[in-house]
Amino acid sequence: MLGPRATRPKTAGPPGTGGTPSTAGDAATAVDAFLAAHLGARLEEARQVDAVFAEEVAGRVAAFVLRGGKRLRSAFVWCGRLAAGQAGDPETPVRVGAALELLQAAALIHDDVMDGSPVRRGAPAVHADFARAHRAGGMRGSAASFSTTAAVLAGDLALAWADDLFTETALSSPHGDRLLREWRAMRAEMVAGQYLDLRAQATGSSDGAEATRIATLKSALYTVQRPLTLGAASAAADARTMEALRSAGRCAGLAFQLRDDLLGAFGDPAVTGKPADEDLRGRKPTYLLAVAVRYATESGDTEALAALAPDPARHPEDSVARMRAALERTGARAEVEKEIDALAAASLRHFADAGADAGARREFAWSVERAVGTVPVTGGEGV
Repeated sequence: MLGPRATRPKTAGPPGTGGTPSTAGDAATAVDAFLAAHLGARLEEARQVDAVFAEEVAGRVAAFVLRGGKRLRSAFVWCGRLAAGQAGDPETPVRVGAALELLQAAALIHDDVMDGSPVRRGAPAVHADFARAHRAGGMRGSAASFSTTAAVLAGDLALAWADDLFTETALSSPHGDRLLREWRAMRAEMVAGQYLDLRAQATGSSDGAEATRIATLKSALYTVQRPLTLGAASAAADARTMEALRSAGRCAGLAFQLRDDLLGAFGDPAVTGKPADEDLRGRKPTYLLAVAVRYATESGDTEALAALAPDPARHPEDSVARMRAALERTGARAEVEKEIDALAAASLRHFADAGADAGARREFAWSVERAVGTVPVTGGEGV
C-alpha cells in the first residue's frame, strides 16, 4: 500500500557540520551525529561527579542510546518541519529529535524492568547487564534487586538528559512556549499509558476500547503525533496545519503500535531484537488480543476463549502455542493487518490536509512505511 521501501542518499550532514538535512533519513543521521557529540559531553560531566557513576551508569545509558534504533521519532520531527514549510533554525528539530531519542531510552530502560525483558536491540537489556555485572563482581545481596534499582536510576538519568536538552533547545527558540507545551503533554501521556497498560494487565482486561486507549497514550502519541507537532511548532506552523498533523500522527502512531502488537505475538527475534512470545507469556492487553476475544465470543469458539483467558496454572510454552493458534484461527491477526493498512492510508490523507508539498508527503510516506511496513514474521499455528 505504501510502496517499496525507499533508500535515502546521505546528501547532507547535521547542522553545524556543513549542511542542513534534506530528508527525514538525513535528519535521523544528523540526530545520531548530534547525540554522539552531546553524550560525549555528558559523560565528561559525569566523570567530574564520580568515576564509578560515569562508567557504570552514565556510560551504560550513553552506550544504549548510541546502539541504535530506527530513530523514527527524529524522522517524524523533521516531517513536521517539512509540513510547516521549513521555517526557522534547522538545528532546532535536530536537537528536539535527539531529546526524543533520550526520552525513548528512558522509556525502554524502565519498560524492560517492568516487563522483565532480558534483551533489547539484540543485546542484554540495561537491567540484565547490571545483573551480569553484579554476579561477575561477586557483589553482596540479590543481583535481581540490585539490577532493578540500578536500571531505574539509569532510566532516570536518561530522562534528566532528555529534559535538559529539550529545555535548552526551547529556551533558545522563538517558539519555545509552544514546544514546551507539546513536550509537557507528551510526558504525561506516556506515563498515563504505561500505568493503564500495567493496570489492564493486572485486571486481565480484554476490552478493545481500553486497549486502543492504552495504545494511543502509551505509543501512538509519543511515537508519531507529538514528534510531528514538535517539528511543526519549531517552524511556526499555524493551527490548521497542527490539527491535520495531530490526526496524521494519531493514525500512523496507532498503526505502529498495532504492528508492534503483531510482532510481539509472531515476531522473529532476529528482526525485532527482543525475545519472541513476551507479550503472549505476559498476556499483554493488546488490541490484537481484544479482537481475538471478541471474535471468539461472537462465534462461540470456546477453545479459543480458553486459550486467550488468563491461566497462571498453564505451562508457558503450551499457553503461547495455544494463544498464537487462537489469534490466527479467530481471524484477529488478519483483521489487525487490515486495520494497520487503513490507519496508514488515513495518516497519509491527513498529512496531505496539512498543506504539505509533494516532497514533504514523500518523506512522511517513507517514514510511515519504516514504522509500520511489512516485517518478516514467523508462521502461526505450530510455531
